[in-house]
Amino acid sequence: MEVATILPAEPPVAKLQAMSSVVFFRAVNVGGHQSFQPGKLAKELEPFGVVNIGAAGTFAVREKVIPAKLREAILRRLPFKPDLMICPAADVLALARANWFGAAPAGRDIGWFVSVLQKAPRSKPPLPIEQPAGEKWEVRIVAITGRFALSVRRLGKTYSNAVVEKHLGVPATTRSWNTIKTICEVLEK
Repeated sequence: MEVATILPAEPPVAKLQAMSSVVFFRAVNVGGHQSFQPGKLAKELEPFGVVNIGAAGTFAVREKVIPAKLREAILRRLPFKPDLMICPAADVLALARANWFGAAPAGRDIGWFVSVLQKAPRSKPPLPIEQPAGEKWEVRIVAITGRFALSVRRLGKTYSNAVVEKHLGVPATTRSWNTIKTICEVLEK
């Protein structure tokens, strides 16, 4: 199954426009590295309409805020400088409304994931990408759209984020499809 669309990178003017957003932290609260309390940060950012979505550093931002101002407000409150992927809420909502996984396997031992890329990849790789290749794959990248790479993961040692970063050459952070659905529920309230 090959489903791939790569949209152009976000135009520079979009960074100046106030919008509701979703903030994805990269490489935080893992093994004591760059640890913080997401719930506490969300309370501090309450004027922006920030809602914490779990412990991985995912926030829905309901108010319209210029992304640079939001980034500065977040970084000012932390003792470290994490990688942040700030996406327009409209892009995340559109992502969730599409049928990206189509006939991709699903079940108890198989999960669907979205990797949020720091920027859209320069070129379109042939899909699907499997790691390891063949019938015993553990991660299969099934689609790429803009700054999002969608993958299916079987239980095993291979993590979707590592495969996405290796094959696309772009820093990323990965969330489950259920997290994306929860973000959308919060944004649509």
